[in-house]
Formats: sequence, C-alpha cells, structure tokens
Amino acid sequence: MRGLQKIEQELLRIFDDNHKPIGIAAREEVHKFGHWHETFHCWFTRIETGTLYLYFQLRSKEKKDYPSLFDITAAGHILADESIEDGTREVQEEIGIHVDFTELILLDVVKYCVSNKDLLDNEIAHVFLYPYTQSFDNFILQEEEVSGIVRAELILFRELLAGKRTSLQVDGFEINQNGVRKTVHMNVDKSRFVLHEDTYYVRVLDLIEEYYKK
Repeated sequence: MRGLQKIEQELLRIFDDNHKPIGIAAREEVHKFGHWHETFHCWFTRIETGTLYLYFQLRSKEKKDYPSLFDITAAGHILADESIEDGTREVQEEIGIHVDFTELILLDVVKYCVSNKDLLDNEIAHVFLYPYTQSFDNFILQEEEVSGIVRAELILFRELLAGKRTSLQVDGFEINQNGVRKTVHMNVDKSRFVLHEDTYYVRVLDLIEEYYKK
C-alpha cells in the first residue's frame, strides 16, 4: 500500500501546451499548479448477446479524490521514469488482471482538464481499450484503491451523460467493510460517476463504438 504522502511526492514529467517536455515535478505540485502531465487510461469492454458493455471500477471510500465513485476501469499517472507501456502496471495493481501492452487498442491521446477546489488536473491521457472476455471472478482488487467492479451498457451510459435518462443499471460486485465480495445489481444516477470533461467521455465512447463497428 502506497501512503498518501509518498503518492503526492511521485515525480511526473510535465509538458507545455504543445505536449513538449519542459521538466519534472512532484505530483502534488503538478496538481497544484495545473502542469500538463501524462496518464494511462484503460477501458475494459465486452460484447455479450449483441450488447456493448463498459466496465467501471468503484473507487475506494478511502481515496483522497472522488471516493466511492465509479471511474475508468483502470487508470493512473505515468511516472517520470516510465514509458506509456509501463501503464499496464495500473491494470495489474488496481484490478489484478494481467494485460500485455500488445493486447491493448490505442483509441486516442486526449487532453482535458478537471478542476475543483482541491486540484487543477491537466491530463494528456493515453486512452486504451481492452476487450475483456473473463468473468468478474478474475478481478483481484487492490482494496485501498478499488472496492468494486461493475459494468453498464455503453448506450445507456451515453444517454445518462446526455441527460436523456436519470439513472442506469450497473451489475458486478463490491467488497464490503468486512472484506466480503458481494454481488451488485443497482440503479445509479450521474452523480455516482467521476465527472471527467464531457468532451472526454463523448470522444472515448465514440471511438469505442467505432472500433466495434469495424
């Protein structure tokens, strides 16, 4: 388990507006001053009986940012001494699934900003798709980071973001306070998801659908 102080002192490469490297800074400084930095996003997807699903991780209630919200299946920062390929460690660490970088489909490199009272997060996100074929039983969670995995229909998630529906059903599991894995079938509204920029979600959902239409 990485302590919060250690995480905040992780070193990240920082960039100018044109994605040109300009130096290295601690993660805490990066988020304080809004330096552009690289991240790794991996979206698990699945086609089942003609329906396209997205998988979301449930962030631990102990997380500093966005506790107990649903988010990208696996994601993290690219450290100063890492390559984009090293981002696969996030998948292994957070949700216990080993993926080889060659198995991932690069969707796009998306620049976007998340701003709130606690941080200014300017990300250069390398966004990948991973067609998942295993069951929920194969997920082994890093519980201080992730407390569950669910999936939802992509088309319904898109409608939720667009305000065309007020809730959607998610199915999967979560780990309760006693460390017991419990099945999840519930309806959730938009407030239960990390609100990345709308342009980010629209771009990613479009690209995932395009991939499956090929």
